[in-house]
Amino acid sequence: MSVRRCIPWPDTRLRTAAAPVEAITDAIAAHWSDMIDTMEAMPGVGLAAPQIGVMLRLAVVDASDERGRAIRMANPEVLHASTQMRPHEEASPNLPGLSALVARPRAVTVRFLNAAGDMEERDFVHLWATSVQHQIDHLNGRMYFDRLTKLRRDMLLRKARKMVG
Repeated sequence: MSVRRCIPWPDTRLRTAAAPVEAITDAIAAHWSDMIDTMEAMPGVGLAAPQIGVMLRLAVVDASDERGRAIRMANPEVLHASTQMRPHEEASPNLPGLSALVARPRAVTVRFLNAAGDMEERDFVHLWATSVQHQIDHLNGRMYFDRLTKLRRDMLLRKARKMVG
C-alpha cells in the first residue's frame, strides 16, 4: 500500500488511548498494509496505528530474522506475562534519534482479533514479546520512556526537546 508518516512527539495523539476495533473490514486491512510498509521502511519490528495518526487499536509486529512474517493484531491484550524480565534497547520513530534500555517481561500470552476476524491467543518470547508490549503501550497512550525511572525519563525528554525545538 504505502509508507505513512509517523507523527512527531509530542503530538497529543501519542498520549491518547486508541479506540477498539469492532470488526475486520477492508479499511482495517488497508491500515495494516500501510503499517507494515511503514514498519519495513523504518526499519522496525513493530508499529501501532496511533504512531501514524490512526486512533484505532491496531498493531503489527515482525521480529523475524527473514522479515515478511508480520502478525496483524486488533485489540491486543496481554493475558499473562512471565516474571522473568528481559532488557532491550527501545526506540520510537515518533522520537527519532533517541533510545533507552527498558526491561519488560520476557514472554507474554496475548489475545487479539486476527486478520481473519477470529479471536486468537498467542505466546510471544524475546524480541517478539518486547515489541508486542511496546505496541500495546502505544495503543494505551504510553511511550517506552514512561517505563523509565523519573531521572532517566527526564534526561531523555530534555534531550528530545533540544532535538525537536
